[in-house]
Amino acid sequence: MKNNNKWLLTSLMTALVSQGALANVSVIHAGTLLANPAGEPLKAQTLVIEDGKISQIRSGFIAAESFGDNVVYIDLKNRFVMPGLMDMHVHLQGEIGPKNDSEKLRMSDADVAMQSAYFAKKTLLAGFTTVRDLGAKPEQIYALRDGINKGWIDGPRIIASGGVSVTGGHGDVDGMSPDLLDKLTTKTICDGPYDCRRATRRAIKFGADVIKITSTGGVLSDTNTGTGQQMADDEIKEIVDTAHALGRRVASHAHATEGINAALRAGVDSIEHGSYADKESIKLFKKNNAFLVPTLLAGDTVVNMANNADFMSEAIKAKAKRVGGDMMDNFARAYKAGVKIAYGTDSGVSAHGINAREAVLMHQAGMSNKDILISATINGAELIDMSDSLGSLEVGKYADIIATDISPLEDISALLDVGFVMKNGQVYKQ
Repeated sequence: MKNNNKWLLTSLMTALVSQGALANVSVIHAGTLLANPAGEPLKAQTLVIEDGKISQIRSGFIAAESFGDNVVYIDLKNRFVMPGLMDMHVHLQGEIGPKNDSEKLRMSDADVAMQSAYFAKKTLLAGFTTVRDLGAKPEQIYALRDGINKGWIDGPRIIASGGVSVTGGHGDVDGMSPDLLDKLTTKTICDGPYDCRRATRRAIKFGADVIKITSTGGVLSDTNTGTGQQMADDEIKEIVDTAHALGRRVASHAHATEGINAALRAGVDSIEHGSYADKESIKLFKKNNAFLVPTLLAGDTVVNMANNADFMSEAIKAKAKRVGGDMMDNFARAYKAGVKIAYGTDSGVSAHGINAREAVLMHQAGMSNKDILISATINGAELIDMSDSLGSLEVGKYADIIATDISPLEDISALLDVGFVMKNGQVYKQ
């Protein structure tokens, strides 16, 4: 009797395992499929997903049962289907608002981590399956990244930065009493090229996927030090060389022209904001094959806050109105000049989950719908060196897939209402 029970238990477990293996196959019928945003959409396509990756793409609606007895069938025959969106500049650990000062004092690191998980889920459900987080408490953001990768938490794939900034510059702590400034200054604040080499190595040692530097001042630094170049040329060069030697790319926050050009001459991989890029900047972008991540949504957000809210200091308000108001025209010039654009919002300045509003602003600035989609897929994948697995829907790549009711090629605002989200073959929204 014991042997029979053991045999039955073994058979049951084998059946469950077999069903689980079969359940890893999903079949999607896509009414319109934009598999490669640089190409043209196709009608009536069948996608087969196995173990989180695309295994087949076939013309016509192939019956789901022809791929096995226990496949998951997903009917998107009346939808526009395309690769998951990628936001190359987010800050998942917070949102700008009137309570930020008290939150810094009241929220524990554990609270920040939990809030970050909430914002990550909102971002994923908005259709953004991969993000680059460019400014967060390292231990918490690396834990969130790893927890999502392990399947413990729902969220987008995170490429997490380690920040390196100079003393008193954007990226250093500000707007607090001296004892708090001293206590909260991170060990990746540096001065001089050799100290910045140390800080870069430390950031990578503790888990940074990418290095984020601040070559100029920032709008939201609570100081009147402006938005000009703050990190010296030799400091930038040392950081870039050190990061590249250790296999990490470098993103530079940069508003003022001299800071943009210094960072590009040093070999950074992307310029964030790029508010005052000039003709020399455009030459350097093209020479170095560097990306501009425009963050128009952040500019639009801070201008509205400066005009309609009362929690910003006068120094921040002045910078917000000037820089935020100039970003659209500067972006339009860079785009028309042929600078490579990677989609990025600076969400955290704006609210999380509304990342698609960047696309509407890019369109208003004169960018074509097709180029917007390329910036949020193919170009994002190239920037993070993951073109072999992300950015388009091809056999062997991750099944990061979204769907909308109408084509964003015809109306970019379709991205504001993503109705279906799959990441790594798992459905998160339908």
